[in-house]
Amino acid sequence: MDKGKGHANEAMGHVKQAAGKMAGSKKLEAEGKGQEMKGEAQKAMGKAKDAAKKAGHH
Repeated sequence: MDKGKGHANEAMGHVKQAAGKMAGSKKLEAEGKGQEMKGEAQKAMGKAKDAAKKAGHH
């Protein structure tokens, strides 16, 4: 679940950054970067949880 949310946040972050650049909105660009970083963190957490589950099954 974390990985899915991470991908979604990362994608939305990219969209916001691009929209911010096109509109000249530094605020929107910064929000996009923040959301992208949140997505990356969520994906990393999901990967760590998957690795922990696999390690527990061996």
